[in-house]
Amino acid sequence: MKDAISNKQIMETIRRLGIVRVTELEAYGIPRSRLYRLASQGAVVREARGIYVASDHPYTAEHTLAEVAKRVPGGVFCLLTALRFHELTTQKPHEVWIALPTKARRPKLDYPPLRVTHFSGPALTEGIEVHQIEGVDIRVYSAAKTVADCFKYRNKIGIDVAVEALRDFSRRYRGGANELARFARICRVATVMQPYLDSIS
Repeated sequence: MKDAISNKQIMETIRRLGIVRVTELEAYGIPRSRLYRLASQGAVVREARGIYVASDHPYTAEHTLAEVAKRVPGGVFCLLTALRFHELTTQKPHEVWIALPTKARRPKLDYPPLRVTHFSGPALTEGIEVHQIEGVDIRVYSAAKTVADCFKYRNKIGIDVAVEALRDFSRRYRGGANELARFARICRVATVMQPYLDSIS
């Protein structure tokens, strides 16, 4: 019996999705046995448990973020990872920082190492941007929201990192003061941030 869907069609789907989960392909009517066969032939590469890419996948410097977004769809990239994404820091975090709802279970990833923070209310839901990396939608907090988060979590990341981010934001986003003030209120750090804002204005 001839397969209902050709290998070419399967590969086109995988390339279009960029990074795929087995369950995603099943939703397209592609059985996992076909995926495993393509992997054994070298046309598809297993990146991690349940995660596959085409062997000619166009990797970018932010591939890790795309992979984490696929495996932790409820997460939002935050703090040091979001700072790095927005080019607001000289830090090079060795962990991927993600925000999850307060009661969410910690994801079990063998790689990359995750740093999970739990947000709630507007601090969790406000300021989320959606960007696309390698065909995958990733959710990351906006530059202004990330700066406010850094002041809120200054004891975790260091006040010097938060101040550096604020200075870089003020240089790169002229006219972003209102947005910054809004997120400072949401994160309840307006009073903490004010002296630093005064010093760079």
